[in-house]
Amino acid sequence: MTVNLPTASRLLRAIVFVTGFAACAAAEGQAPLKTLLIDVDHRQTTSLDGPWHYLVDSPGVALYDAKGKVKDTTYSQNHHPVMVGERTGFEEYDFATAPTLNVPGDWNTQEPTLFRYEGVVWYEKDFDFAPKPGLRTFLHVGAANYRSYVWVNGKRICEHEGGFTPYDCEATAVLHAGGNFVVIAVDATRLADGVPSVDVDWNNYGGLTRDVSLVTVPEQFIDDYDAHLVRNTTGTIAGYVHVEGAGAGVPVTIRIAEAKISKTVTTDASGKAAFELSADGLKLWEPGSPKLYKVEMAAGKDTLTDEVGFRDIQVKGTEILLNGKPIFLRGVCVQGEAPYRTGRVSTDKDVETIFSWLTDMHANFVRMAHYPYDERMTRMADKLGIMVWSEIPLWQRIQFEPGVYVKADAMLHEMVRRDRNKASVIMWSVANETPNNLQRTDFLVKLIGEAHALDATRPVAAALNSQKIVGNTIGLNDPLANALDIVGINEYVGWYVGTPALADTLTWNVPQKPLIMSEFGGEGKAGNHGEKERRWTEESQLDIYQHQFVMLAKIPQLRGTAPWILMDFRSPVRNIPKLQDGFNRKGLISNDGQKKLAFEFVKKEYAAGFGKAE
Repeated sequence: MTVNLPTASRLLRAIVFVTGFAACAAAEGQAPLKTLLIDVDHRQTTSLDGPWHYLVDSPGVALYDAKGKVKDTTYSQNHHPVMVGERTGFEEYDFATAPTLNVPGDWNTQEPTLFRYEGVVWYEKDFDFAPKPGLRTFLHVGAANYRSYVWVNGKRICEHEGGFTPYDCEATAVLHAGGNFVVIAVDATRLADGVPSVDVDWNNYGGLTRDVSLVTVPEQFIDDYDAHLVRNTTGTIAGYVHVEGAGAGVPVTIRIAEAKISKTVTTDASGKAAFELSADGLKLWEPGSPKLYKVEMAAGKDTLTDEVGFRDIQVKGTEILLNGKPIFLRGVCVQGEAPYRTGRVSTDKDVETIFSWLTDMHANFVRMAHYPYDERMTRMADKLGIMVWSEIPLWQRIQFEPGVYVKADAMLHEMVRRDRNKASVIMWSVANETPNNLQRTDFLVKLIGEAHALDATRPVAAALNSQKIVGNTIGLNDPLANALDIVGINEYVGWYVGTPALADTLTWNVPQKPLIMSEFGGEGKAGNHGEKERRWTEESQLDIYQHQFVMLAKIPQLRGTAPWILMDFRSPVRNIPKLQDGFNRKGLISNDGQKKLAFEFVKKEYAAGFGKAE
């Protein structure tokens, strides 16, 4: 694996950017989130999912003042206003009688009048709680798109920017026995300096799109850990457990009963306890045999249990090695959109349906494109042995400025922290289809270095699209490829470039690194049949794929394929009547579950072992 920046330089830059984030947050009146819990779905929690009352703040005047600063309004402080005595304001609302939206879920697909709405919505929920001495309670939000601000019992406790990663707000000091209420204002306004920016090719679903819960832990608790197979070994596990609130000398026990491992180590001054464990006969995680071990951690009064697979993933030359053996990634791209209904993936049934399609097409790999997905997705990939490409939403028209870097860096940290211990996640991706210029390259090279510093056990990738055809040779002209461990290329020969048959004649001139064709394909509407020369038919889409696979088979360093895309999905820029109707139709499966001719073709190629390697 190539590391592009010296360790000292990375460390210094990390300090600068973390300090910058804290300063930026303080300037906005936001306390940086000091705690980000992992493995929440394996803790005992109090779910706040279900109906939440909501109010639409169309111009955002209840949330922001004239200068755009967040204000503490009656919306957040008085959830059921009663007009008695002297009037102190012009409150014309009542959460108690307001309509409801289901959480998790976006507002766009639950309320017809909000289908195209991208602004501020206030959510409110009443709940009972019984505090106990010596315990701390956090409000955990799986994701809220895009910016969110949280009040509990009228006190603002945190805010967060980023629509696809989790955050935690400590609520211990503001909760009391009996009835409590939480108010979350969510602003889905697209921002020029946001991540992603204002122009996206998927629906900007707003709201509390993933689970919300209360997590109660001891005063000293495990908030983070890492357990991974040491490279080039078959039975050595290393990592750390971090105990929030602890200093030096706190005992931490790590136990993997099935592997006959139990060891106690102690924390250092930062609360981190490093460990190295040896196991005989450890069964490694891989597709076809996705072994997961129950890992138990205990520190003082806190215990945490997870299911972890142990495997090694690395790059050597043009090969991707899983547990020391070359592997070919037969996969497909997905969007985080729910099948059979529109909206974000948020239920077990959504995930089960998507993965049933993946296994049906004999896929061993999935590119979770453009942004981190619901944790149910990576859990299921762990369970079924599907390898994952996981990405932050640096997509096309990003402003590559220092302030945007801070946001991207925060999202990278949150993605890595949540899914570090998922064996299925075999690479981190830092970008998709970004413009080829010096400012972009410097920005992303720094971020690649940060990804390596955060997690030295996985390669780093990005999806590039700076190709140029000269004669019958197609080459990649992007210096970012030099900084990547795995090069992804998005190409649409036969759809956006040339005819499908052009692919047969092309020779690829690309860097001597593992190459994943991270997007390719074309649009075809399910049920629209006709000649292959007529675009938008299933036959036309099939023709593109047939020629693509001829071309792909001739690329020596090709190590994976991920057609775009598994299922048709909503997009505000896809509006050809009767053909798109607001959907990107490049799916191998329609949004209502119809498998197109191209699906059956890819399934056949994968079943026959396209790409070999294993």
